[in-house]
Amino acid sequence: MPTYEYECNSCAHRFEVFQKISEAPIKICPRCYKSVRRLISAGIGIIFKGSGFYSTDNKKSTAVNNNKKSSTKKSETQKKKESTKESA
Repeated sequence: MPTYEYECNSCAHRFEVFQKISEAPIKICPRCYKSVRRLISAGIGIIFKGSGFYSTDNKKSTAVNNNKKSSTKKSETQKKKESTKESA
């Protein structure tokens, strides 16, 4: 349910109301009972959903994993070279 912000035209009282989109806008100020207007608010939060927005889904971690694999391969080839040098 969205939050709507209202301001009284007479006493300048500002207030927020949780309302369904289908509900009619409020027309009367709860303080002075005169007319109000609905404001355009910028307080809308953004929610990112889906893959690609999580730290585990970024490409940086993939590069780190690739580096680990390549370092493992290097150590294996170094072991083979060392074993060949020892046997010779």
